[in-house]
Amino acid sequence: MTVENLTEHGFEPLALPEPDREITGVYIGDLLSWVMGRARSGDAWITIMSNINIAAVASLADVACVILAEGVELSGDVTKAALSKGINILSFEASAFDAAVLLSGLL
Repeated sequence: MTVENLTEHGFEPLALPEPDREITGVYIGDLLSWVMGRARSGDAWITIMSNINIAAVASLADVACVILAEGVELSGDVTKAALSKGINILSFEASAFDAAVLLSGLL
């Protein structure tokens, strides 16, 4: 499944510089240092964090995308950083759990 495919299942694109990136797993976490050390390349990272550091962590971990759960919004600065670093970011209105359950059924 690609990141772009998620837009057909209730995930709203906020930044999609690499829409064809394949999703191979899921990681849920809000503590950035844990995400850096535990998320795998190709994961969809589900979080409620929306500060500028998510772009750096997503790049270091080489995740396929960041999913902001619970309708968390993204500032323009973070959007610009994500686009310049090739980081896909989507929003999901429901909880991180609901996002993970949906993703689990799609992968």
